Amino acid sequence: LPLLLEATLLPLATGSHHPFYNGFYYNHVMNDKGNGQEKVVYFNGARLWVETPKDPVYSTNGANVTLPCHYHFEPDVEAKRKIRIKWSKLRDDYTKEKDVLVAIGKTSVAFGDFRGRAQLHQAGRREASLVISDVRLQDDGKYRCEVIDGLEDESDVVDLRLQGIVFPYQPPRGQYRLNFHEAEQVCQEQGAILASFNQLFQAWNEGLDWCNAGWLSDGTVQYPIRLPRKPCGGLHLAPGIRSYGPRHRHLHHFDAFCFSSGLRGEVFYLNHPAGMTLEEAKQSCQDAGAEIARVGHLYSAWKFLGLDRCDAGWLADGSVRYPIAKPRANCGPAEPGVRSFGFPSKGRFGVFCYKER
Repeated sequence: LPLLLEATLLPLATGSHHPFYNGFYYNHVMNDKGNGQEKVVYFNGARLWVETPKDPVYSTNGANVTLPCHYHFEPDVEAKRKIRIKWSKLRDDYTKEKDVLVAIGKTSVAFGDFRGRAQLHQAGRREASLVISDVRLQDDGKYRCEVIDGLEDESDVVDLRLQGIVFPYQPPRGQYRLNFHEAEQVCQEQGAILASFNQLFQAWNEGLDWCNAGWLSDGTVQYPIRLPRKPCGGLHLAPGIRSYGPRHRHLHHFDAFCFSSGLRGEVFYLNHPAGMTLEEAKQSCQDAGAEIARVGHLYSAWKFLGLDRCDAGWLADGSVRYPIAKPRANCGPAEPGVRSFGFPSKGRFGVFCYKER
């Protein structure tokens, strides 16, 4: 076989014409004699390049976003070529891909959750940009733009980040009661998803300090500390993200870190002179053409819309909370935040309602 390969390649390298393979001139031929030396033969040819932005692309829940991707040949190839474009969503560790869209010419097919939401934007020459409409929380992550010309294949990665907020969550039954799958479920019930490590790190960078460990979307358990203290890893450790590493997704129990992004509607407050029970609060929101707000709705309204209300109100999970954007006397601590009264079994309060636009 080595002799056959050499006999095949030698006439190509020494003949009057350069070797041409799949429309591309290759710049070297490897020696197959097994002596560890490389035989290099240079040709003037075209190489495929794929380029995406190095900085992250930011968006919010419900918005439309374009992930830029362009390709070119060096030197340029004028002839039209049957290019195949493939977009995939990557896991953070790059171990698995999820198909998003495949296109050849003007024909494209989107897959899974991206059906009806993903399409190519090819306004310019050699453009392979991806447009995602009605962005969802789960769309946050890394995307690979792959351009294929026959057997030639090049790709680059775009990082889509949703602007949002991470909040810790404990269920009504108390601390450290959730396995991984239950943590996923409670975040979804609150209009959110389990946060990724990158989202938790960003929240820590913005000031989140929380001493209770919670699940993240990759199955690890971590918690963010800004002010080192004895119950939170000890005084000797620097500020940062404390990690328990991967935990058993069924057997181990912790809290959850949830991630929510921009709202598709508005959060507003209703009250009654005598206050309301939880059931009365739910009915009041329905009477107003809305639904009782979830925890994720309240955090997003506080973060993105500056919602500020020094009156406690019911939320869908049975908790009572209130958002403070401008700290003041008789409204809790000196820092902005969403205050919590926990899950009162009885009592009468106002209610926060949510209405989609």
